[in-house]
Parts: sequence; structure tokens; C-alpha cells
Amino acid sequence: MFDLGKYAAEVAWAYAATGILLAALVGLSLHRARRVRAALAAMEATRPRKEPSNG
Repeated sequence: MFDLGKYAAEVAWAYAATGILLAALVGLSLHRARRVRAALAAMEATRPRKEPSNG
């Protein structure tokens, strides 16, 4: 382990808080991406199809 001196506890808590916040941001981003993907799929499923034009 690194020798952090008298500030070891503060540095360790800062690293822990940063890790928790990063994990929360990644989790929330993945959750929102799934929701948006599902909403887009639902919109595309209800959209009327255009007939392809020949020419």
C-alpha cells in the first residue's frame, strides 16, 4: 500500500466516494440507455411503414 502519512484516512475516503459516484453514474447511464432503447423500439413499432419507391 502507499504511504499516505497522516492524511491516509481522508485520501481513502475520497477514493471510496469517487468510486461510488462513478459506479452510480455508470449505472444510471446504463439504466437510461435501456429505457431510451425500449422507448425508441416502441415508437418504431407503431410507426407506419413507407412503401419503397421504384425509381
